[in-house]
Amino acid sequence: MKNHTEIKIRGYHLDVYRHVNNARYLEFMEEARWALFEDHIEAFITSGHAILVVNINISYKSPATLGDTLDIHSSITRFGTKSFTLMQRLTQKGSHTLVGEADVTFVVTGPDGHALPIEGKIREILQPFVPPPTAPSPEEG
Repeated sequence: MKNHTEIKIRGYHLDVYRHVNNARYLEFMEEARWALFEDHIEAFITSGHAILVVNINISYKSPATLGDTLDIHSSITRFGTKSFTLMQRLTQKGSHTLVGEADVTFVVTGPDGHALPIEGKIREILQPFVPPPTAPSPEEG
C-alpha cells in the first residue's frame, strides 16, 4: 500500500518569511490523506459513510522552503472505540530532515451521521493502513 506522498514546495506555498506557512501544512497533509484513502475506500464512502477529522495536533520541527520536496508518510497508529488516529510525518526528501509531524484523529460516521464503533467491517477496511510490526532490535530481544 502506498503510504507516502511527495509535494514539491512552490512559490505560492511561501509566506512573507519565505518559508511554508503553518496553514499550508494542513493542506499538504490533507492531500496525503486523500492519496492514502481514495484508492482503497471509495466503495465505503459511496455507501454513505464518512471519515471525519475531529482533532489535529501538529508539531512543527524545521521550516520547508522553495524547491524542497516533502515526503509525507501516513499510517494508522491507534484504534479507539469510536475513533482512530493517523500519524503523519513530513520530511525533506534527500536529507530526511523532520519538518513536522501530526496526529490526526478521525471518526467514521454512517449514513445517519452518527459515529460508528471501529470494529468489524470498518476495522477490516482500516487495518491495511496500519504498518506491520517491526522485529525487536538485538538490544531489546
